[in-house]
Amino acid sequence: MTRLIALLLIAGTAALAGCNTISGAGQDISKGGQAIHNSAEEHK
Repeated sequence: MTRLIALLLIAGTAALAGCNTISGAGQDISKGGQAIHNSAEEHK
């Protein structure tokens, strides 16, 4: 029983860390897209 609880805690922690990493990557990609958009608008 103790091993099961430990395994669930580790899996939950890994899942939360993964979500934060993916969220951060999405924000970086969005900022990159915005920079490209702004540059294109300036050079029309």
